[in-house]
Amino acid sequence: MIGFYDYTVILTYISFISAVAGIFSATTMHLRWAIFFLAFSGLCDMFDGKIARTKKNRTEDEQAFGIQIDSLCDIVCFGVLPIVICYRMGMDHIYSMAILALYGLAGLIRLGYFNVMEAKRQAEEGGARKYYQGLPITSMAIALPILFVFSPLFPSRLVFAIVLHFVVALVGFLFILDFRLRKPSVKEVFVIVAIVAIAVGVIVFAGGSWWRMIHPKTR
Repeated sequence: MIGFYDYTVILTYISFISAVAGIFSATTMHLRWAIFFLAFSGLCDMFDGKIARTKKNRTEDEQAFGIQIDSLCDIVCFGVLPIVICYRMGMDHIYSMAILALYGLAGLIRLGYFNVMEAKRQAEEGGARKYYQGLPITSMAIALPILFVFSPLFPSRLVFAIVLHFVVALVGFLFILDFRLRKPSVKEVFVIVAIVAIAVGVIVFAGGSWWRMIHPKTR
């Protein structure tokens, strides 16, 4: 079979499968589980690179494949999946779909640019990056679960919809804004994981009744 199947890419493959499950969940209005799968894909993405770098004898082909497959996976996990979730959460007007389309395009441009620049960087210096160029596309796996868990606290559907539109537009813009963002330390990564895990736990186990107050058709 073509491709690579060792442990360095397993988390990337799992992340993709999780995103597909999230898309299925969102299209059937199981939004809590869609958010769960989005967050789980984000968790996988946080550690797939670290795991891949533990293999010291990776060939150039394996490294190049890892860069490409990671970005291809990311556009599904953190591009397509959030678009489907947000559409089912109420971003279904013409202007809303325009924002979602631009969000997806910004993510695509970012990942294409990353592939070019990361391949160049690997050839020149190797090792792990110390900073992000622009906001990483995985950020939506943090922003959307946190927004979702606080959604019942908004005074109305309209207010929540306005905030959702703003967050999607802002995050998409930051994907392609040229600025440096320091990569989080290991301790900071675990703090982020803990915050998102708590949010997802609330969503899955306690948030259903809250969210149904805003969207009664949600399961």
